[in-house]
Amino acid sequence: SKVVLLTRSTNSSQPYPPLTINHQHTMTFFRSASLLVAFASISISNTDAYSTMKMSMKKHMAVGGGGSSPWGRPQKRGNGKNTLVMMPQGVPMVPWQPQGQDYAQFIDVYSRLYRDRIIVLRQFIDESQANEIIATLLYLQNEDPAKEITLYINIPGALLRPAMAVFDSINRLKEECPVSTLNLGLATGMGALLCGAGTRGKRAAMPNSRFLLQRIGAETAIQGQATDIGLEVRNMKQCNDRLERELAKMTGHPIAKIKNDMKRDFYLSSDEAVAYGLIDRVILPLNSGIRTPVYTTDPVTGEEVLQEEPEVGLGVFGGPDVQRYQDQHQASETGTGWRDEDSSSNDDDEDDIYEPPTQK
Repeated sequence: SKVVLLTRSTNSSQPYPPLTINHQHTMTFFRSASLLVAFASISISNTDAYSTMKMSMKKHMAVGGGGSSPWGRPQKRGNGKNTLVMMPQGVPMVPWQPQGQDYAQFIDVYSRLYRDRIIVLRQFIDESQANEIIATLLYLQNEDPAKEITLYINIPGALLRPAMAVFDSINRLKEECPVSTLNLGLATGMGALLCGAGTRGKRAAMPNSRFLLQRIGAETAIQGQATDIGLEVRNMKQCNDRLERELAKMTGHPIAKIKNDMKRDFYLSSDEAVAYGLIDRVILPLNSGIRTPVYTTDPVTGEEVLQEEPEVGLGVFGGPDVQRYQDQHQASETGTGWRDEDSSSNDDDEDDIYEPPTQK
């Protein structure tokens, strides 16, 4: 059927004027209708595609081919086989069973170590971290004032004033209960001071750990009036001077030596930290092939120096001084390494004259 748009003429004076055809309005109508039909077809096609995708995903989940739905909610597999085990993305969770309960609950591994009085310092120590460490130390002291507390340290550094608060708390705490420290990998700046803050005889480090002694700079950019900036710089210098005095009391070295060592970054290995007086011992693996380091006193300077082992190379052999072959206990005088068992029976025949056989 042919569709036209009829409009009433406004210039006619008749009561019922005849209708006329407006071609411009007719073309506008057809264009609008075609656009509506196109949008309706696209919407219907998208709805069908979405429904098809949703039905196929549900079927896939029912068979067991996926671990979670596209909306993030986990789905249970049908047969329970080929379960995909994902590694933990954050702090590992471990089971812990409280006393008096029949079942265990999962808590993070660091909270579980707190129950064994072990604190792991693993992050840069700022105000928030310092408050958490101090609160944990106070709780463990209140729980059992006489039991040892262990600090495992592996930090890239710390802010000066928050770390000094932790240092003062450890010094106050170790008067009642012993505090042991262990450097796992790297103790930078104030971390090295915290390693030496433990009870004497209980400060240790791993063989490949490192210490870095350095002066601590400004925590943030200093702004304001010149007088205020000068006061902040003076306060920072006083805190660094206090750090040097604490290191001098800890190691027994004069303050002039500490200042000279800390002009630049001062690295120490675990053995050098023992000789420097920062820690007491190095924890070695339980292996018979590894020897305990031996320290000797330098007669000139009076410092403890690590005694070097003789190198094994061409012409220098390691092991016992007397060389023997397998289970031999006594070497022969000939130097062949063999013992002549029949030498005693042939002593009487040494003077015999050899006579060649005669021909008959």
